[in-house]
Amino acid sequence: MTQTVEPIDERRWEHIVNRKRDERFRFGVTTTHIYCRSGCPARTPRREHVVAFDDAGAARRAGFRACKRCEPDTQPDAARARAIARACALLDAAEPPPLDAIAQHVGLSRFHFQRVFRQIVGVTPGEYRRARRAERLRAELGAGSRVTDALLDAGFGSPSRAYDDDALGMTPSTFRAGGKGQRIAYASAPCALGTVLVATTPRGVCAIELGDDARALEAELRKRFPHAELHAAPADVRDALAAVVRAVDRPDHELTLPLDVRGTAFQRRVWRALRALRSGETTTYAALAAALGEPHNARAVAAACAANPVALAVPCHRVVGSDRALRGYRWGLERKRALLAREANVR
Repeated sequence: MTQTVEPIDERRWEHIVNRKRDERFRFGVTTTHIYCRSGCPARTPRREHVVAFDDAGAARRAGFRACKRCEPDTQPDAARARAIARACALLDAAEPPPLDAIAQHVGLSRFHFQRVFRQIVGVTPGEYRRARRAERLRAELGAGSRVTDALLDAGFGSPSRAYDDDALGMTPSTFRAGGKGQRIAYASAPCALGTVLVATTPRGVCAIELGDDARALEAELRKRFPHAELHAAPADVRDALAAVVRAVDRPDHELTLPLDVRGTAFQRRVWRALRALRSGETTTYAALAAALGEPHNARAVAAACAANPVALAVPCHRVVGSDRALRGYRWGLERKRALLAREANVR
């Protein structure tokens, strides 16, 4: 039995020409017998060759085959995930295409592409591209490549771009040597929460640890930076250490120290958002995820808090559960409770 097909109407044709997503219909091309969803990134066919179907089933019954680019048989969420997977593959290249071209290739507008990419991946396309470029640079340097070759192979147009992006948290040559030669000064002091250790590089504070024993904190620092040259240098760390102790004892003093910390693109976004929280102010993991445009990534936010290397400077203690109960804190729940109590008293 022959399936009746409809000629394309003006509204639907406009959506096809403008590649506007509309899940209320599918269209077929009579010269190829392929059917698509509107928004398909393939070349626009001539209008006289286009017919409309109410759904994918009607197109199949009429003898049309599904397009392999826009996957008109898949549900919208699955199709979007596949589109973003294709976009990630393009962004993984050393010289990825412009974002406009990638959005067009996967069948999304530039604005919609940015929004959907962030929803699914957790970071913007630009942040993903920079993070992947930094990963390639670390891999090249770790394999022993010359610094200049590694920079070019990773996709950095010039050495200065690697410094501008802060891709490594140290110079490329230092990273190539496994961190060997990087000088880290540290010192510890008693505070109201026990003992605090502060470590700095020439670029800023790289670690703030809380604990009960200075030697244990030093051992943890050596474990984190096994190839660096660690120096107990109270004079070099004096100002930063005093600022941290003051922030513990007097929570109305916000820490504004320069930081030298490394993390993924998503972790850095979480840490930046945390630094915007003021003393006495709290948020929840879910609320912070929503504020970052990632309402389904509360667990990823919690993981970024757990990876925070600088207590107090990135105030992850100000994040609580949705029921306002205290959740994990790498320096102990009792310290988290004490910090929040102190800050609540100075609001």
